Amino acid sequence: MIGTKGMGHTFPGACAPFGIVQLSPETDTVPHNLDGRYQPEVYAYCAGYQYDDKTIVGFSHTHLSGTGHSDLGDILLMPTTGKIQTNPGTAAAPETGYRSRFDHKTEKASPGYYEVMLTDYDIRAQLTATQRVGVHKYTFPCDEGQFILDLGHGIYNYEGKTLWTYLRVENDTLLTGYRITNGWARQNYTYFAIALSQPIQSYGYTDTQRMKYNGFWRKMDIHHNFPDMAGREMVAYFRTKLSAERQLTVRVGLSAVSMSGALNNLRAETDGRSFEQLRQQTERMWADELNIARIEGTEDQKAMFYTSLYHTMINPSVYMDIDGQYRGNDMEIHRADGFRNYTIFSLWDTYRAEHPLLNLLKPQQGRDMAESMMRIQQQSALHLLPIWYLMANEGWCMSGYHAVSVLADAAEKAGLPRSEKMLAAMKSTATSPWIEGMKDYIQYGYVPYDRCGTSASNTLEYAYDDWCVYAAAQKAGNEEMAANFRQRALNYRNVFNPTLGLACPKYKSGEWKKDFSPLQTYGEGFIEGNSANYSFHVPHDVRGMIQCFGGEKRFIQRLDALFQEDLDEKYYAENEDIEKECLMGGYVHGNEPSHHIPYLYAWTSQPWKTAYWVREVLNRMYRNAIDGLHGNDDCGQMSAWYVFSSLGFYPVCPGTDQYVLGAPYFPKCVLRVGNTTLEISAEGVCDKRRYVKSVRLNGKELTTRYITHAQLLQGGKLEFVMTDKPVRNRRTTLPYSLSDEL
Repeated sequence: MIGTKGMGHTFPGACAPFGIVQLSPETDTVPHNLDGRYQPEVYAYCAGYQYDDKTIVGFSHTHLSGTGHSDLGDILLMPTTGKIQTNPGTAAAPETGYRSRFDHKTEKASPGYYEVMLTDYDIRAQLTATQRVGVHKYTFPCDEGQFILDLGHGIYNYEGKTLWTYLRVENDTLLTGYRITNGWARQNYTYFAIALSQPIQSYGYTDTQRMKYNGFWRKMDIHHNFPDMAGREMVAYFRTKLSAERQLTVRVGLSAVSMSGALNNLRAETDGRSFEQLRQQTERMWADELNIARIEGTEDQKAMFYTSLYHTMINPSVYMDIDGQYRGNDMEIHRADGFRNYTIFSLWDTYRAEHPLLNLLKPQQGRDMAESMMRIQQQSALHLLPIWYLMANEGWCMSGYHAVSVLADAAEKAGLPRSEKMLAAMKSTATSPWIEGMKDYIQYGYVPYDRCGTSASNTLEYAYDDWCVYAAAQKAGNEEMAANFRQRALNYRNVFNPTLGLACPKYKSGEWKKDFSPLQTYGEGFIEGNSANYSFHVPHDVRGMIQCFGGEKRFIQRLDALFQEDLDEKYYAENEDIEKECLMGGYVHGNEPSHHIPYLYAWTSQPWKTAYWVREVLNRMYRNAIDGLHGNDDCGQMSAWYVFSSLGFYPVCPGTDQYVLGAPYFPKCVLRVGNTTLEISAEGVCDKRRYVKSVRLNGKELTTRYITHAQLLQGGKLEFVMTDKPVRNRRTTLPYSLSDEL
């Protein structure tokens, strides 16, 4: 279990590739807020699990992987023995509730499987999952099995988050129901169907948020053995009589459409198969996915690489029933025709490397995710492509309108048609008054600081997104649209202060912010970062950006200083998204806007420094340990950076067909691409021999500092000749810059 440094945002449970069910233990119930006041300690529980905790509250079915904000934790089950308790108790006194102590020595985690012993109950809990079904197997110490079903539990919970819960006992081995929550996903519908391997003997429930009006239901004892239950935050319990094996298998199917949809998913994906058969089936699925790459390296290197690859195939997640029905952004039920519908789009993070990696290795998924985004735009009341989208809801987190990057990249690499529908979705989003600062950005060519606290970073991000629209329109033959957005893509120039040679917030009047600190990570016009990092955020026009810095000499000095000069803690002490372990000098690898920066040396006369610093990042920021990932993985972005960089190339500017060359981390990797294989070799590569002397593709030397998508898809052999000294006299062609077209 390789997790997130100090944050525990990576869940250790069971899931299938791209599955919506991510079945995992929850280790505490810290609320998001109390009486509206944010509780900072909740940040550690974005994935519900903290390695340092000593108790498990239960096992819930939905999670976000490595995010810095959270939701979900739906449909929590907890097996127990003895007296029924319907509150979770506390970590300090677990015996006051249904939670249990546990020991890490009893935990086992592998792709598609999780196991732990619940110490207080002497119950062995085993978990596996399909894409839409979570499967539990509990082995009890006695011949009676019981479990808690907490429909009020959730991650980032607070009083009133659960709007309604409903539960039916269909027969003695089948339950159905739903819950509706109001969290980051403003209205999240989670329907379920639960099948038991042993018949129910008795059951009941309590409601922790008693209704002020209960109508004439009061005529009956609805809390005991009553098969039609409803309430604000129900906690139900079920007792069963076990067979001689003392085991209870619980299968939980989910749907965002209906209870019958959940039941259909449950039956289609699990009927007629035992727990072990389902576990083996999911393990085979993961083995096939992970075998897309075969590397040579140390055991620690293999663990880190395959864990990273695993992380890139958790989110986004399939969001449709087995029959193709799904809940849309308009809350209506739609049917996916000719594509698979996905959700959980952490686009501020994942457009950089996660989606490009899928477009290279999993182009069908890449196309389907892009198609899902266009359907979201069509269903949106605001006519917007997603910003941060989960469970049929827009979450509005972070800045930019980066879905256009995913569309442009999928069109360039994954076969997504550059249709009028795609261009219309891009334009509608790029001109929307609902995007923060967009009206001002269009009027002034930048976002004014007196109108938006993150004006400088917004301007830089919008300019790159504008370039994506330009690139798509140009290749689709829409010259008018291309010309408009080509000009907008140059707006990054408007926030470069020529006196400083750095990006800086500017007021509506045209004046620059006074008393400006390029190192401060908050309050200086940048979101979750500082000018020292964000000034390098012009991936579509690096050569133009170099001129804004004052020329190559000054640009290289700034790059060198970023990696070599430590950032004083006072600049990030109150920023919960940046911590010391995420830093290398002042370079913030643990937060995504900086991920392309080590590759920018490729546009200078000192390209060998890319190989040097990329290997430093790989060595320092990724380790085979519980807390070995230094920063938020953010739905696979940190991990996708590792996968690309360890292969020896990186998509600095998604939307182009180019990957900027670095240097492989391993001596050999055989990669499945398209319908063939690509062998990447770097004989003798190590910390000392980290520099590239030459690169050959199928025996022919590359004379570019990049490799194209089409070249990778040719397959064959990509050979890096390594050396222990920088090679300073290689004549090679620079990667793409917009300025070269002007």
